[in-house]
Amino acid sequence: MDPKEQMQFFHEMFDSSLPRLGPGDHASTRKAMDIWLSAMPRREGGPNPTKLRILDLGCGNGTQTIQLANHLDGTILAVDNHQPYLDELKRRAEAAGVSEKIRTYLRDMCDLGLEDGSFDLIWSEGAIFVMGFRKGLETCHGLLAAGGGLALSELVWLRPDPPAECRQYFADVYPVIVDNDTNLATIRDCGFEVLGHFSPPESAWLECCYAPMEDRLQSLEKMYALDPERMKMIESIHMEIENYRKYSSYYGYMFYIMQRR
Repeated sequence: MDPKEQMQFFHEMFDSSLPRLGPGDHASTRKAMDIWLSAMPRREGGPNPTKLRILDLGCGNGTQTIQLANHLDGTILAVDNHQPYLDELKRRAEAAGVSEKIRTYLRDMCDLGLEDGSFDLIWSEGAIFVMGFRKGLETCHGLLAAGGGLALSELVWLRPDPPAECRQYFADVYPVIVDNDTNLATIRDCGFEVLGHFSPPESAWLECCYAPMEDRLQSLEKMYALDPERMKMIESIHMEIENYRKYSSYYGYMFYIMQRR
């Protein structure tokens, strides 16, 4: 397969009909919102919490976008580079009765074309890695108004002693993974004050993301059993899931909630 075909099959695996496209859960999204909202009354010069301009960066099919619309006042610009995800987000927003609060924007995260200082809150669950952690922080810092908030999740080492097999896996698939303290230092270095951080539970991976994903892969295996290239891509997702089952105590997402200084 050429790169275009590979991306098409990637989107076939990560179909817009899945409940969510990466690890996470409603409870973690709401917890991050609560941390940010609880800090706002204590902060001078911060945004008006009743008229928020929100950017959902790398929104996917909009699972967290709907939560933001349900629990925050304001308008949301939901950005993704795959139109079927945005179409599914629109469908979900209409079903949830929040479509008037959400506008979709088909765009590459690395070339947003948005005005500096135009958002009060930026949200990015499991997507900032596309830009790179530091580059993503720097980009969001510019897009935020004074005192604006940023909430994002990033893959981290939860323990300093992962087994060799686990380290090698990430050396191949995500070699830039670091520990939480390193990310906190980077956040502060990029001009943010950390309001809070936490790691979502294992159920956010195994139940909310990987269980429906495995069902999806099983159906694709039947369709593409004689296609070695597509089967290799399917196997790579199985390996990801199996690696998490074996080593979930060593790594996971960290949800960071911060304010632009």
